[in-house]
Amino acid sequence: MTADPAAGGEPADESTNDSTNDSADETVGGLAQLYLGNILYAIELAALSLEERGDPAAAAFYRGIARKLAEAHGRSRPQRPQRPPTNADARG
Repeated sequence: MTADPAAGGEPADESTNDSTNDSADETVGGLAQLYLGNILYAIELAALSLEERGDPAAAAFYRGIARKLAEAHGRSRPQRPQRPPTNADARG
């Protein structure tokens, strides 16, 4: 929030700003799901950097966070229906 000195120095109320509420799902969870691939990539870059600096424990910690995020995303996706086996499957 920013104060507008011309308006008496009161901060603007950003919670009523319609332009920030245009997206249907701008919650932390919704944004994290939308950008999960980017987040996982950034976490891996951080882990690689930590390994290069000689801190494998910290790298493992961040990779653990990434693993938990990926597993949670996998659980939240609907299961694909099993397709019946075909003749091509039986031939191997």
